[in-house]
Amino acid sequence: MRQKKSSSGILVLVFFIVVIAALAYVYNSKFFERRVPTIELADVIEWNLKKPIQVTIKDESGIKFLRAVLNDGKNSIILEKKVFETAQKEVVLDIEFPRTGFIGNKKHFELSIEALDASKWNFFAGNTNIKKSIINVDTKKPDLFIVNNSYKIIKGGVATVVFHTKDENLKELYIQTNFDKKFYPTPFYKDGYYVSFVAWPSDEENFSATIVASDKAGNISKERIRFYLSNRKYRVSKINLKDSFLDGKIADLAAELSTSSAEMNKIDKFKFVNEDVRKDNERIIERVTSKYPKELLSEFHIEPFYPLKNAAAVASFGDHRFYRYNQNEVSQSFHVGLDLASTAEANIITSNDGVVVYASQNGIYGENMILSHGLGLYSLYGHCSTFLVKEGEVLSKGQAIATTGKTGLALGDHLHFGILVQGIEVRPEEWMDTSWLKDNVFGVMDAAKKIIDR
Repeated sequence: MRQKKSSSGILVLVFFIVVIAALAYVYNSKFFERRVPTIELADVIEWNLKKPIQVTIKDESGIKFLRAVLNDGKNSIILEKKVFETAQKEVVLDIEFPRTGFIGNKKHFELSIEALDASKWNFFAGNTNIKKSIINVDTKKPDLFIVNNSYKIIKGGVATVVFHTKDENLKELYIQTNFDKKFYPTPFYKDGYYVSFVAWPSDEENFSATIVASDKAGNISKERIRFYLSNRKYRVSKINLKDSFLDGKIADLAAELSTSSAEMNKIDKFKFVNEDVRKDNERIIERVTSKYPKELLSEFHIEPFYPLKNAAAVASFGDHRFYRYNQNEVSQSFHVGLDLASTAEANIITSNDGVVVYASQNGIYGENMILSHGLGLYSLYGHCSTFLVKEGEVLSKGQAIATTGKTGLALGDHLHFGILVQGIEVRPEEWMDTSWLKDNVFGVMDAAKKIIDR
């Protein structure tokens, strides 16, 4: 009797072990995986109907069945229905708008994607996932037209443009140039209007600028800005390098800025400073000065820039310099500022209100300060000996900000003065000219306001 009870207990124990093992197998087996298919579909989609909506469905055990349904609130239509004999690990659907007329002129729909996998989970029924998305059909391009712009732009100079654009789903707005630079506009005066400076670099032979407005559905409007292009020839200089310069200023800078300067000959050191270091320094300047305001701008006014009293210009903007040593050309550069000199360690004055956005040592520019004046306009001061204000400080016009010096790649005490528009170096002379400011900046904006108020 006891033997029968013992045998029965063993059988029950074995039964439970088998059941638990079977359940463990089912729970961990890939054939019984429990994860629903993943459906890559945004919750809200703006659609211009030009390109299919791409939906990616993935599953570990494989997709067995797919269905895509579009609903307009009253009626539904099946856009895709697929049954796979061999389960697919990944399926990409290209959803196109139905060609039937049941939807009429409605603009808002619900897209439903249903996916069933090949798992044996749920009593061999598999895992199902349904993902829904709101579809907003938008086939209208953004409204776009130019209100006013400068009549001409000079090579190396700047022009102003005021324009209007409107779209409920506006996504991106910029001015595209032929040299792959994008200028970003600032909201101006009233809702839907924008203003921007555009710049023609002195080393670019041609110039064109097109306003581009795109919405979330992918509709794009473009408007070419018509300028009279005024070419300007800039000075070309051939400079013979002296050993005293190479063994002095260049050797000092190379030793300061490179750990391997001892392995370089004097020409390698010059090329390193004039090309590699210069490129790094200008990259910093471009980064700092590429920012632009995004808040509504009602007024914009600046005074002509006169940073140094009783100064004489000792080097001009746009000078293309070719450096020679022993009658061989060894390097070249562009001088993208105006060099001004007066007395040693003279006070540098800001002619306009601004914010100090950079005040640091910057390679060939030495002690370098940059001020922001709004609307993507910046002034730059190089070779300073001392800073009189700090980074982040808000300045008032007429304030002394630094003193001139000979830091960086400067042989004598002077100021390297630059003007930049959204990262592009431009002719400082324009921004020192009252008539030019009136005709190309204030006049353009004032005339645009009158047109907007009509």
